[in-house]
Amino acid sequence: MPELPEVETVRKGLNQLTLNQEITGGDVLLDRTIAYPFSVSEFFDGIKKNAIATWHRRGKYLLAELTPSSPSSPSSPSSPSSPSSPSSPSSTNWLGVHLRMTGQLLWLHRDEPLHKHTRVRLFFEEHRELRFVDQRTFGKMWWVPPGVAVESIMTGLAKLAADPFSPEFTVEYLALKLQNRRRPIKTALLDQSVVAGLGNIYADEALFKSGILSETLCIDLQLKEIERLRSAIIQVLETSIEAGGTTFSNFLNVKGTNGNYGGVAWVYNRAGEPCRVCGTTIQRIRLAGRSSHFCSQCQRLGGVGS
Repeated sequence: MPELPEVETVRKGLNQLTLNQEITGGDVLLDRTIAYPFSVSEFFDGIKKNAIATWHRRGKYLLAELTPSSPSSPSSPSSPSSPSSPSSPSSTNWLGVHLRMTGQLLWLHRDEPLHKHTRVRLFFEEHRELRFVDQRTFGKMWWVPPGVAVESIMTGLAKLAADPFSPEFTVEYLALKLQNRRRPIKTALLDQSVVAGLGNIYADEALFKSGILSETLCIDLQLKEIERLRSAIIQVLETSIEAGGTTFSNFLNVKGTNGNYGGVAWVYNRAGEPCRVCGTTIQRIRLAGRSSHFCSQCQRLGGVGS
């Protein structure tokens, strides 16, 4: 947590609230939150006097394209049209964010009392701020200077597979990623080099929708099952984005509002409850150190439809 739908929800909110507003300064309350540059003062020197042109998402990463608000600045922003565009060097500079397990980006008035887990504050005009709150302290922020490839600084981007909403995420692509793997499909789906952005919640949900048990080995999947799985991944993610993501513990959107997908989840976090389709009790097991929720009836029969 947060996974792709939560990060996408945050991206949409940031694009509604923060665009074309100049970053005037800020404060870092936990230095290790800044992954690059290693100097906090250099981080602020880089992002100050920039306005946010747009926010992109790549997997679970957020990338803000920064436009110099001062006419004397030498950099001129590019306009990428896809989540993968920031991988190429250009005159654009970028602000990168990874929320990790408990990170929140909140758009607030600067006078709002500080939450005890506040890690970074970015100040904007009209006394507004973008506040990074992170209880577990695993979240990170980066500033990528002009002319530097984003993936050379935010190295996790280079390891990401295709985004489920990208044209590259075809049945053939997914089949190639899964072929000859002798590990459970649930474990494979959590691997960001197989599918970018998918995590524990939506892997369980997609497997239920596609009628595939979590422990099924990748090598044993037929092409028709992979086709159902691809479709289910996209459907589940779309449904969750429409619901504003999932809040089981601490996810909030940029306005501080909970996500609503948890109330309609098929199996995740519903151990001991009846399946919404057949009434069978939802089970929970540990698989590679993670919880897996499933319906033994629906996922044995091969699909529950839409």
